[in-house]
Amino acid sequence: MHYVKAKGILSARNGMNLYRGCSHGCIYCDSRSLCYRMDHAFEDIEVKENAIELLEDALRRKRAKCMLSTGSMTDPYLPLEEELGYVRRALALAERYGFGFTLITKSDRVLRDLDLLRAINEKAKCVVQMTLTTFDEDLCRKLEPNVSTTRERFKALKQLQSAGIPTVVWLCPILPFLNDTEENIRGILDYCIEAGVRGVICFGMGLTLREGSREHFYRQLDRLFPGLKERYIRAYGTQYVLNSPRHDALMRLFHQTCEAHGILHDNDEIFRYLSAFEEKSAPAQLSLFD
Repeated sequence: MHYVKAKGILSARNGMNLYRGCSHGCIYCDSRSLCYRMDHAFEDIEVKENAIELLEDALRRKRAKCMLSTGSMTDPYLPLEEELGYVRRALALAERYGFGFTLITKSDRVLRDLDLLRAINEKAKCVVQMTLTTFDEDLCRKLEPNVSTTRERFKALKQLQSAGIPTVVWLCPILPFLNDTEENIRGILDYCIEAGVRGVICFGMGLTLREGSREHFYRQLDRLFPGLKERYIRAYGTQYVLNSPRHDALMRLFHQTCEAHGILHDNDEIFRYLSAFEEKSAPAQLSLFD
């Protein structure tokens, strides 16, 4: 872990990354790609030490309320969040100034901030997005070794549902020859149905690999699944998009299941929902003459 001074914290779309780098160890991580120009070891987490001050200043200056977001590049609930509490402090600012909030995570540590998530959701809108890729727990521990398992994330989704917090699941990536099976997709969707998620985002049954992430992914395949790297190279070469051979059948299963259970499954519709600020009106005051 190391500290840096940031010049700004919110993007043009009101997203933020309080940390850079990750210790979850997911073998397919796109954030390792060289195009993101991370100039330090990926597991050496960069902490923006002035992030909370910058965020408060930005929220004070904003003329209109909006949805804030975090987690697009780095999971906000890394183990060091327990010590530093930057995400919790950001949530507290959102609640204080009346902004909405959405975050993406693979960790059940999100439940530690359930009080603030509920407080934000009472005033505006708070949505927790959770990535689920692998129903089989043993395989999950190989693909995503240092983070909550899928079963643990499912339990977190159920607790969020009980607390009235809307949830969205990211069903990606689906790795060819590893978790691109009907059993896997049905298992994850069954979790989504039981947890009452509002929507499931899916960009296709496959994954993307760029320079930097591809090399890391192949090293992990050699370590965990000897011989599988060569199968990938034969099938895909250096393609950016690696669709599963079962892509079409699995996508039909995905859309049909979501449709049958009233789960949003149009990505554009879900993103519109995530970005739409919703201020909740205070309960009407009763008059003595009512």
